[in-house]
Amino acid sequence: MFRFIFARPRSARARVGIAALIAIVGPGIVSGFADNDAGGITTYSIAGAQFGYDLLWVLLISQLALMVTQEAGARLGLATGHGLSGLIRERYGVRWATFAVLTMLAANLGDTVAEFAGIGAALALFGVPVALSAFLAAIGMVVLLARTSYRRVQILFVVVGVAISLAYLVSALLSRPDWGRAAASLVVPHGQFTSAAYILTVVGVVGTTITPWGQSFIQSYVVDKGLTAKDLLGSRIDVTVGAVLTNVVAGFIVVACAATLWTHGVVISDAADAAKALGPLAGPSATVLFAAGLLAASLLGLGTVPLTSAYAACEAFGWEAGLDHRWTDARAFYGLLAFFVGFAALFVLIPGLPLIAVLFLSQVFDGLLLPIILVFVMLLARNVEVMGELRSGRLAMALGWSVTLGIGLLSVALVVSQVV
Repeated sequence: MFRFIFARPRSARARVGIAALIAIVGPGIVSGFADNDAGGITTYSIAGAQFGYDLLWVLLISQLALMVTQEAGARLGLATGHGLSGLIRERYGVRWATFAVLTMLAANLGDTVAEFAGIGAALALFGVPVALSAFLAAIGMVVLLARTSYRRVQILFVVVGVAISLAYLVSALLSRPDWGRAAASLVVPHGQFTSAAYILTVVGVVGTTITPWGQSFIQSYVVDKGLTAKDLLGSRIDVTVGAVLTNVVAGFIVVACAATLWTHGVVISDAADAAKALGPLAGPSATVLFAAGLLAASLLGLGTVPLTSAYAACEAFGWEAGLDHRWTDARAFYGLLAFFVGFAALFVLIPGLPLIAVLFLSQVFDGLLLPIILVFVMLLARNVEVMGELRSGRLAMALGWSVTLGIGLLSVALVVSQVV
């Protein structure tokens, strides 16, 4: 058997290797694209419109941090075959698992509300009532996730993410930005570091890039896809590509908004203001293009965040979970999925709710809660009883704890700045 394998022509072995890599790729890239959901697009747009190129350095640092944390999460899934909340329950007990899940669900619920706010803001540009858009999106997404196979959902996520990325990439290039200033801001931190608004936006950018749900999602996604320790190399490639794509797209959004909105003193107060950043690409049709992108991004996030919430809750209490299960085999999973979607849809019906503010502040909330989740990830990743040969080494742990501590200090700085 082994002689037959090694006797294959090089081209055949290459095709087998590529096919194996494609089978592994998915969790990191999908998670990366899902980071650029409605909340992400809004936060990056506000960062570019309010501070120009000054926050590009945050994207570079958060990309490195995202690679470290996502790799740890993926490795946890490869080593154990269990989701994050399930591991916390097994290792630290039900109380700590409940605490971790409630923290994650609080952040996820804010993100799910943000996705509906994005849908409402996008369709409101065409005169569609928020109530109608929320109802249709809620029903459509639950049916899509419940009745469509896992692979089809994954392909849908990736295709939507690519389309959104291309639109902002072209817009950034056509806006003729100050690339010299952008490069300088990418390498050397710029900005008003003592400004409460500046710190608030930094936390929002970090929170929308390295999300609490993202840590649980990638681990559960790895498990749901059936990957094991032998897929470590492919999984690392997947995570790296996903992190790079996430922040490259984010960078183009910031640059596009800096070149078109910040330079002209435009402040984003509604979706129509944010749409002006796509003017160099679409001209008078910029509103239509932005609405389509925001809608697609919202649906991308709406198909991911509530799913992560359902996974986390079911894993914490040992219930069946997964899109490959039928309704009758995983009633708690699908019931929770419907609840999270339905509650968020009802929340956005609050009269006078500022949709853009909801989109931005939900990402800030993510940044505040993120350190709690990362502490559990780091503790588990180093535990030899949990991880075996895939446990984190000294360098990985040093980087992971540095990221966790840095985000924690940033959260404290935000709270202090708002109080003072």
